[in-house]
Amino acid sequence: MEQPHDGIVLIDKPTGMSSFGVVARVRRVLSEQAGKKVKVGHTGTLDPFASGLMILVVGKECKNAAQYTKLDKWYETTIMLGAQSTTGDTEGEISPIAGTMPIERARIDAAVAEFIGEIHQTPPVYSAIKINGQRAYKLARAGQSVEMPSRQVTIYSCEILRYEYPELELRVHVSSGTYIRTLAEDIGSALGTGAYCQTLRRTRIAEHTVAQARQLTEFGITS
Repeated sequence: MEQPHDGIVLIDKPTGMSSFGVVARVRRVLSEQAGKKVKVGHTGTLDPFASGLMILVVGKECKNAAQYTKLDKWYETTIMLGAQSTTGDTEGEISPIAGTMPIERARIDAAVAEFIGEIHQTPPVYSAIKINGQRAYKLARAGQSVEMPSRQVTIYSCEILRYEYPELELRVHVSSGTYIRTLAEDIGSALGTGAYCQTLRRTRIAEHTVAQARQLTEFGITS
């Protein structure tokens, strides 16, 4: 299938692949089709364990990447209560919190409601944020101490889709720059149980939905 060489491409990223990996694969396909190197970039990182919508900017549209980065985003996530992860997700070392017990739904509702609105959030150390010119996750993996600056973000809505301890499924609408892994950890801290993201899927960016996105197999990409 021929693809545009200028504009945006919506991709449904599979789990297990980095955002940079998606960009590299799509760039290779588009460059082969065009017979020349085609510039491709992404407009917001999705962690390897996560899936869902990515907006790729292609060719001349790369100069407008920052406009897409600032757009609101929607996610669906399953949070695991009663344990913590060194990375805030399934890729880290997971440690159960001793003595945790199932929590009544009323306490869950109250804890989630605390995070709706403008909040201050400290991004995870294992993130693509640059600290002194280097990716934070690279510094962390090298064993260096990393101090992450907090930022103000907005949680517009946080809907509980299902709760069956220890699993808590949420649908959230957030501003750009919000980390769902951090939101999960903060909810776990508020409940006194610890928590981490078991699954994460980005379903929408502004008016763009994952239902409109293309699978990588449409580009002939299988891995």
